[in-house]
Amino acid sequence: MSNIYLPKKYKILSITPQSPIEFLFKVETDLKPEAGQFLQVSIPKVGEAPISVADFNHKEGWIEFLIRKVGKVTDAVFSLEIGDHIFLRGPYGNSFPLEKFKGKRVVVLAGGSGIAPVRPLIKTLINNPSHDLELLFGFKDQESILFKKEIDAWRQNTPMILTVDKGCGLDGECVGLVTEYIPHLKLLHSLDNLEVVIVGPPMMMKFSALEFIKQGVSEENIWVSFERNMSCAVGKCGHCKIDETYICLDGPIFNYTKAKKLLD
Repeated sequence: MSNIYLPKKYKILSITPQSPIEFLFKVETDLKPEAGQFLQVSIPKVGEAPISVADFNHKEGWIEFLIRKVGKVTDAVFSLEIGDHIFLRGPYGNSFPLEKFKGKRVVVLAGGSGIAPVRPLIKTLINNPSHDLELLFGFKDQESILFKKEIDAWRQNTPMILTVDKGCGLDGECVGLVTEYIPHLKLLHSLDNLEVVIVGPPMMMKFSALEFIKQGVSEENIWVSFERNMSCAVGKCGHCKIDETYICLDGPIFNYTKAKKLLD
């Protein structure tokens, strides 16, 4: 019987700084996650942490993680170099409901590092011409804007609003909280066949969802992703449990009809 807690060793292929405290790690692996899932990333004798999948390629055999230097495990990850090994187990949790999004009009709102778990979703939707897609990103300031080159590429053919909470915007973009710009989204002019994805800090997701509802979007058409500190990731420890819901098993992707009772 296999040990579900046992991670495997994988080689780091590249490390790309995205901000002063957030680096993109590309790892060679045979694991096959889907958009929205997470893995447990670990360093022996240090610990492990749940990290959302920021991109993947099943055919080429790699996964990307956006990792922020904020604690013991991530400090140890930042000490690694290309060619070193990192330990992974997973993938865990559910994924974005791509089947439900087929042929739909989709708004994706991401705040800060919340852009990482929606990155593979955005790429899938952009590459599928049957979708109308609009993007709304919010960052603290210009220095914290992530995936700048990809954002520049996406905005060439995809309607986008990019905001910063303070300071100067990027190329004349908007300044202020991301929720202020929800009413400006073009796809909200008609709510038919519209789905909304919101990923970011809990309070941002809460007030963004309330603003979309105020604009007439049904709760059933809103989806959120939880970033919570999972421990076992298999529903045994209860560390990520909210009431009767295990985020690691039942999430991290939730329809708002369920998520509104879980936002804490």
